[in-house]
Amino acid sequence: MITSTSNQQVKTIVQLNKKTKARRELRAFIVEGSKMVAETPRELLERVYVSEHFANEPAGQALCEHLGIDYEVVSDGVFSYMSDTNTPQGILAVVRMPEYTFSDLVRGTAVRLLVLEDIQDPGNLGTMFRTGEGAGISGIIMTKGTVDLFAPKTVRATMGSIYRVPYLVTDDLGAMLGKLHAEGIHTYAAHLRGEKYYDELDLTGSCAFLIGNEGNGLKKETADLADTYLKIPMEGRLESLNAAMAAGILMYEAHRQSRQEEAARAHLV
Repeated sequence: MITSTSNQQVKTIVQLNKKTKARRELRAFIVEGSKMVAETPRELLERVYVSEHFANEPAGQALCEHLGIDYEVVSDGVFSYMSDTNTPQGILAVVRMPEYTFSDLVRGTAVRLLVLEDIQDPGNLGTMFRTGEGAGISGIIMTKGTVDLFAPKTVRATMGSIYRVPYLVTDDLGAMLGKLHAEGIHTYAAHLRGEKYYDELDLTGSCAFLIGNEGNGLKKETADLADTYLKIPMEGRLESLNAAMAAGILMYEAHRQSRQEEAARAHLV
């Protein structure tokens, strides 16, 4: 049992929780809580740590047996030191980052993507992953200026979708949009200058929605690369919506149109 905060494993976990640089160098991140650990694909699990209290509880023992892998017991005090949460559940894991290629995001007949430019709020990014999974999107593309997907707050906000939604990080968004166009994927910029509302457009084909930074929106040079500007109607005196909310509206509209088209085809048959 680990009983000292000077233990090298403990130090590594603290660094993975606090430092983007450490996560990138080790290609690993930390997940906490029974649900997140249980949902982690076994091939990505590197090491599991449980508090002494958790290890002695029937529910904790049952989960550890279910995981079927070795785990390290840590004294309750040291576990609290390792944890990034105020009320630790008593279990955390070191997880390898999933790896994806461009092909992973664009396979299929009706590709639906989210393209994010410099999103800064961990909650927004995590919510987009979670909502994107629910709307059946093919993947998410992010600029390097976007908040770290593997920071603890972002990971928690994904509610497990971080394992199931393919993603890419690009340092050349213009080139990436060019690749999408070459694949026949129509790109839409969510922008106040849009002449049509999102529900007036045919979103049943392969498409990608561009969502900009919370404070500044899409950069002009990025928006101008899109095939079409679209907008979301807003009443009152609002000028914009929360980025995650806007992304959710667009993703679910594409999902709705796709389901409607499938139902119409089934009716004809």
